Amino acid sequence: MFDVITFGSAAWDVFLKPGDSKIIKDKKFITGRGVCFNLGSKVDVEDVDFASGGGGTNTAVTFQRQGFKTAYCGKVGNDISGKEILEELQEEGINTRFSKTTDFKPTNQSIVVKSLEDERTILVYRGASELLSKKEIPWGELKTKWIYLAPLSGKLSGLFEAIVDFAKKNNIKVAANLGNSQLYLKKDLLKRVLKKLDVLILNQEEASILTNIPYSKEAEIFKKIDEMCDGIAIMTKGETGVSLSDGKFIYKAKPLKVKVVDKTGAGDAFSSGFISGFIKKNDIEYAIQLGVANATGCILKWGAKTGLLKKSDKFKKVKIEKEPCTLNGLCLFKSKVRQ
Repeated sequence: MFDVITFGSAAWDVFLKPGDSKIIKDKKFITGRGVCFNLGSKVDVEDVDFASGGGGTNTAVTFQRQGFKTAYCGKVGNDISGKEILEELQEEGINTRFSKTTDFKPTNQSIVVKSLEDERTILVYRGASELLSKKEIPWGELKTKWIYLAPLSGKLSGLFEAIVDFAKKNNIKVAANLGNSQLYLKKDLLKRVLKKLDVLILNQEEASILTNIPYSKEAEIFKKIDEMCDGIAIMTKGETGVSLSDGKFIYKAKPLKVKVVDKTGAGDAFSSGFISGFIKKNDIEYAIQLGVANATGCILKWGAKTGLLKKSDKFKKVKIEKEPCTLNGLCLFKSKVRQ
């Protein structure tokens, strides 16, 4: 019996810091800014590093380091990157017997380009991970207390309902961090699945897309998500922290102030840290504190896994604000935390 089985991508990340680049402002870019290099010439790189990534494997490492018996179910290419990732997971003590390899596509790859302003641009190749099929999952062998679903991108999102339905039929708790591919699934399907989740995790943009409400209107967002999901709803907000609703209260916490080295994997670190804390103590405030601490450890090191906390690590606790769920002065009290 496993404590947690994670699903999601496995990737090989290359981190680059180019020496000769420029940031320009232009409304043609979604963010209003772009990073530019000289066209048709070589660009010197000041620093380069390599590490494994992907939501499925990043979160598996947190769970294992926090003392949980963990397995990873996913797919990698039959290549050097895929072999390196699986070997790394095994060295961490994570069971990889549910993982598959394929010759049809290489392992997912990401090139993380760090700019002059310490922002990053990620070039993503979605390869083997999205080729995992329903028939390749050994359903009868998935004996676990929790299933954690990292963002299921591309074709992999087609497994979302099947995995959640399996979990519910077998009394397995489910935490899901939704990605864009899942948010744009058919509305009826999404409505069915969200009702069955124990923990739903979204960032601000994703929460806004799901509810069709501007992310600045937190109370309205949580009111709508509370109606859609019977579990705990979490909205991560990057540099401004995290907000969470359990149907009775809204919890808020700001991040610890540290010098950021690399933000890659910070969302995975918070999410898996939160679930680890919740499994341990069934206490939302402690879970938030462990989640923030794990994300802080992550951003202090290069790569998505290097700085993840171990069970024995001591960590600084953040202050947590707690207030009743209200909208326009009206109480939205509704107990929905599943024990």
